[in-house]
Amino acid sequence: MSFIVKLISKTYLLVAILITAAIINLFLFYQDSNSQTTQSYSIIRVGDVKVTAESISALATSVASGNEEDKEQLDKQILEVEHIVDVIKNGGSIKGQSLDKIPSSLMSDYNLLAASWESYKSKAQHAENTSVFDPEAITDINYILKKKNELILLSNNMVNEFENLGRGYNKHKQIAKDLAENVNVIGQQTLLISIGEDDDTQNKLKENKLEFEIGIRKLQQISTTELDVESVGKEHEELIPIPRENSNALRQLEPLWESMQIRISILEERALLSPEFNVAKNEMNAQKELLYNDIDKLLQNWNSIITEQGSEEQSIIQIILVIDIAVFFLVLFVIRKSLSPLESITQALSRVKEGEYGEKIEYSGTDEVGQLVTTFNMMSNTIKVKEEEAKKTDIAKDEFLAMITHELKTPLVPIQGYSDILLSEHLGKLNDKQKERIGIIKSSSESLLSIISDLLDAQKLELGQLSTKKENINIKQTIDKAIELLKPEAEQKNVEINYNAEDFTINHDQDRIVQVITNLIKNSLVAVQSNTGKIEIIMENLPTEIKISIKDNGVGIAAEKQKELFKKFYQVDATLTRERGGSGLGLAICKGIIENHKGQISMESIANQGATVSFTFPKASEHPINSA
Repeated sequence: MSFIVKLISKTYLLVAILITAAIINLFLFYQDSNSQTTQSYSIIRVGDVKVTAESISALATSVASGNEEDKEQLDKQILEVEHIVDVIKNGGSIKGQSLDKIPSSLMSDYNLLAASWESYKSKAQHAENTSVFDPEAITDINYILKKKNELILLSNNMVNEFENLGRGYNKHKQIAKDLAENVNVIGQQTLLISIGEDDDTQNKLKENKLEFEIGIRKLQQISTTELDVESVGKEHEELIPIPRENSNALRQLEPLWESMQIRISILEERALLSPEFNVAKNEMNAQKELLYNDIDKLLQNWNSIITEQGSEEQSIIQIILVIDIAVFFLVLFVIRKSLSPLESITQALSRVKEGEYGEKIEYSGTDEVGQLVTTFNMMSNTIKVKEEEAKKTDIAKDEFLAMITHELKTPLVPIQGYSDILLSEHLGKLNDKQKERIGIIKSSSESLLSIISDLLDAQKLELGQLSTKKENINIKQTIDKAIELLKPEAEQKNVEINYNAEDFTINHDQDRIVQVITNLIKNSLVAVQSNTGKIEIIMENLPTEIKISIKDNGVGIAAEKQKELFKKFYQVDATLTRERGGSGLGLAICKGIIENHKGQISMESIANQGATVSFTFPKASEHPINSA
């Protein structure tokens, strides 16, 4: 553990160096920042003058437009700027912040700013007191807006009056509809140019006015020769007179249009906004730009002075920063050099966890990390040696167990043979009690032989020595053979066995697959109740494999006990008083045989609702049989 303590101590020392350097830097930065804080506040407040001046311009325009509620805010901001200008000259505080007075070398720049401010304040107050709108233009636009609805109503009435005229007046009807549509457009365009819209809108208004005038004249049989009809896509033409009874709206429309046309012409010549206000606003904005220039000039010169004053301090700080960076990278290099082997150790430990032993880490240092690497290499090599010894021991144990199992199986054969001879009474008559006792001997020897056979098969699977003889055989024959072997036991319990299977030739070891199917059917016979039990064997022809399932309606197996079913010696009921015997090797052997055939085996079961065990064969060597 001493090398770990040394490593931790070294790390603490390096971190302490970094912390000390950081504290020195913070102290120097604080000293420099404190000396410039008051001047920084002053510069910020000079910048605030620029922001507030912009707000004053907007408020002056708002008050001139009639928003008297902005008057109080405008006066407040003017007083605020005057206070800032005064504090910058003489020093003081604003909003709890202390401000230095302006350096004497900048007084000429300050005087220019103060003069620009006074001029701008005067221009803003003049714009504030100048009306935004031209009274005469307001009167004209109000008149047009008032009469527009009347003009629309008369145009629509004219369209309605013309509806009763005959086909000879179709041209009159079309002109009337065009006039009705034109009225709304003229009103909108008049409003747009009154507020200073671009020339394009004004040109469109002239065209629409000309079209309206041409239409009115044509309907009244007035000559249009002096009008430029071609410019709007029209032509000179004479229309037949309109009956007096159908021209009432037309007679009222003509004088109303004349009066509105005069007002529209006035608005085309002068905008809704007052020319005096435009002049005042432009002067205010021009002075505002001069004020901005003076503010920028003062800020630039003031920043230059601060930069010159702090140049020496900045040089010292820069030198210290360079030293700090060098110290940081030095500490980082030392730490990385000390800790880099730990990453290799961590990766190596992960591989040891996955079962890879004997790996060595290359590290030439003799420090505490080197001691750790040496210890790890010794540990890894020791584990590898022990692992190899354990494997040899396991192999020897398995071979010994396989040999003992085989030897135990040999004496059971004559026991079974002589039991059959005695029961056949070739050596003399037996009474019922003798037959019962000899039957027990035979049954026990058969059970013991079954357990030994399972144990022998399990060991052969473990050692990879289980022999299989695969042939292309009809899988249906294999299933039939397995069922025939267990039919007497099923009939004894009155258990129904149903199955459906197709004729398919599959490359497999028939005896081993019969062993799998009989083992699974035996488990189902144990699980189901006599007289009510049902076992179903299903074969499915899937795209790439053949699937065989043994399904029963027995007691089932709980979900938490299904994970271990295919392991050696596992039994669902592991108590000494269990009703059903067995070695716990049957399903493990089934799994080994199926995997030897490149297939898979699985179980689905719900407690008290039965179980289904399924296994598959790949169809690489399938041969379908034609039923001739």
